[in-house]
Amino acid sequence: MTSVATQSPPKRSAAKSQRKIPALALVAPSVIVLVLWMVVPLAMAVWYSFQRYNLLAPDNRGFAGLRNFTFILTDPSLWISIGTTLILVASVLGITIGLGTLLAVLFNQDFPGQGVARVLAISPFFVMPTVSALIWKNMLMHPANGLFAQITQGLGLGAIDWFADFPLLSIIIIVSWEWLPFALLILLTAIQSLDTDQLEAARMDGAKSVSLFRFVVLPHLSRAIAVVAMIETIFFLTIFAEIFVTTGGGPGLATTNLAYYIYLKALLEFDVGGASAGGLIAVVLANLVAIFLIRSVASNLDS
Repeated sequence: MTSVATQSPPKRSAAKSQRKIPALALVAPSVIVLVLWMVVPLAMAVWYSFQRYNLLAPDNRGFAGLRNFTFILTDPSLWISIGTTLILVASVLGITIGLGTLLAVLFNQDFPGQGVARVLAISPFFVMPTVSALIWKNMLMHPANGLFAQITQGLGLGAIDWFADFPLLSIIIIVSWEWLPFALLILLTAIQSLDTDQLEAARMDGAKSVSLFRFVVLPHLSRAIAVVAMIETIFFLTIFAEIFVTTGGGPGLATTNLAYYIYLKALLEFDVGGASAGGLIAVVLANLVAIFLIRSVASNLDS
C-alpha cells in the first residue's frame, strides 16, 4: 500500500490575514457622513436656540440664554400646536390601523380581480404628499367644482367648504388616505403568515367569523399593528406638506401642528432663535414618543 503524504497547509494564510481590511475601515466613511448629517444640523439648532437672532434685525445679535425657551414655552400657540399634533396623530393612527386591519382581512380572501384590487389599494402610498393634497383640495374637496360638492348638491344638501368648516378633519382624511395603503400592506403580509391549520381547527370547534377575527386573527396581528403604529407615529409628528398646500395652518391655528408652528417662527416671523428652540422641544418630544413606542414594540415582540 502506498502511503498518502500529508501536505503542509499553505503558508499564504498568514499573509492573507495580514492583508485583511478591518471592518471599521469599511464602514467608517458611511458612519462619518451619517454622523455629520445628523450632528451638524442639531449642533446649529442648539447654538441658535441660545442666540438672539432675527433675520429682520441681523445686526442685533447676542447671547440670549434661556429667553428663547422661556418665550416659546409661554406661547399659547405652542401648546395649541402640540394639542393639534396629538389629535392628528391619534386620529390618523386609529383610521389607518382600523381600516387597514379590516381591508387586510378582506383582501386576504379569494375573489375575482384580487391582484388588481391589491395594486389599486396600495397605489396611493406612492403619490407624493404635495400631489395628494392638491388632488384633494382642487378635485375632491373644492366647494364649487369638487366631487364632494357635486354629490352634496345633487342630494340637495348644498356645498361644503371643507377647509373652512372642517379644516382639521380635512387634513386627517387626506393623511389617512395617504397612509392607509402602508398599514394595509404590512397587515396583509402579516395575516398571510397566519397558520391555516389554526383557522381550520377553530372552525371545526364551531367558531364563527367574528370569533375567528377576535380571538385568532387579531392576536396574530398585534405585533404588526405595534410596528405600524411606531413607524406611522414618527412620520405623523412631522406632517407639513398637506397643511402647507391646503389650509396654511388655519383658519387661525386650527390646523397648525408642531412642525408647521416651527415653520411659522422660522420663515414667516424670521425668528431663527425662537424657531431653533421650538425645534429642540420638538426633538425632545419626538424622542420621548419614540422611546415609548420602541419599548412597547420590544415588549410585544418578547411576549
